[in-house]
Amino acid sequence: MPLPTRSSTTVPRILANVLWPLAIMTVIHRVLIRAVNGAITNDFATVYAATRRFLAGEPVYSENLLTVQPHYLYAPSGTLLLSPFGVIDNYTISRWLFILINTAAIIAALWLLMRMFDLDVKSFAAPAILLAAFSTEAVTNTLVFTNINGVIFLCQAAFLYLLHTRRLWWAGAAIGLSLAVKPMLAPLLVLPLIRKQWQPFVGALVIPAAAMAAGWALTVDAARYLDTTMPYMGQVRDYYNSSIAGLGVYYGVPEPLILVTRILVVAATLLAVWLLLDYRHNNEVLWLATTTGVVLAGVFLVSTLGQMYYSMMLIPLMLTVVLKGSLVRTWPAWLAAYAFFFPDNWESVRWPYYGRVMEFAHPTLGWLLILATILVVLLWRRAAPGRHERIAPAATSA
Repeated sequence: MPLPTRSSTTVPRILANVLWPLAIMTVIHRVLIRAVNGAITNDFATVYAATRRFLAGEPVYSENLLTVQPHYLYAPSGTLLLSPFGVIDNYTISRWLFILINTAAIIAALWLLMRMFDLDVKSFAAPAILLAAFSTEAVTNTLVFTNINGVIFLCQAAFLYLLHTRRLWWAGAAIGLSLAVKPMLAPLLVLPLIRKQWQPFVGALVIPAAAMAAGWALTVDAARYLDTTMPYMGQVRDYYNSSIAGLGVYYGVPEPLILVTRILVVAATLLAVWLLLDYRHNNEVLWLATTTGVVLAGVFLVSTLGQMYYSMMLIPLMLTVVLKGSLVRTWPAWLAAYAFFFPDNWESVRWPYYGRVMEFAHPTLGWLLILATILVVLLWRRAAPGRHERIAPAATSA
């Protein structure tokens, strides 16, 4: 059957007609069915309880941290910013509002990334990206577990977009807001540091500091956050932890081997960041998104806690596939994406041991593989005589 001609329906129009219903129904299913149904893991329950105690002037950090249930680990600054959800007397309504805000944040983040990557939001790319994102484990479980990471993802996308468009003060405000809630994106400050842009650091420091000061003054047991909660976050837990240390502790790997592996990952991450400097002048979007992905993948691997749904922050990296000079146009990169994005369960009745190993290890293996793939491609391009996308310093300013 021949493809449609220009006088009839075009291929892009056909793709849009196919993808929009799939994308819309997937979003509706993830929000109204999966997220509203919830799961055993419920990150919002601790947030709601803590903010209610905060507003009532009761101790916030009074949980038993020895249990395996989700714990409230936000700093007083995060408690202050999340406290409006505790104002709502009805837990269900508050949780649904939280889900809707995170859903809207994820969609807004994808829209910003499309603008950053110069993709037409009226094309079939929009439903394709929306469908792909909401099909991932990262987005699905962020909503199902009712986690704040959707808002953090929006802060990340806004930070990158605003850096790219040279709205540096606003870029600092975007990442500062995220840091006031949780420190996940702090390593991304390496981007303005490399470009010697000081403006983003103002918002990145002032907003969390102001929120912390206010939250500290209003939290009756704020000191307990430093004495109890922070030491707990520095420990490596052996459940629901896909970091190298978490996986190693679970399987009884000797601590020296875990330490050596973490050091190697840090070295690989730093080397990749250094090699990526070649791209910062003539392909800024590629540099921003790829460096972001490399840094965060390295952090997920070497931190004390790495969870699969953190991989939502790697969406900008994988979107670079549409850019000239992309480092993820290889099959190992998308094998890695399968490992850290797809929600497939690898538990096996026929091979229980190996299935269980794959089920626990596939996010870790995915992060390792994407980091290794990008590093190998960078080294290959640098070593090749006619290496692809080798860049002479441009005259543009940082």
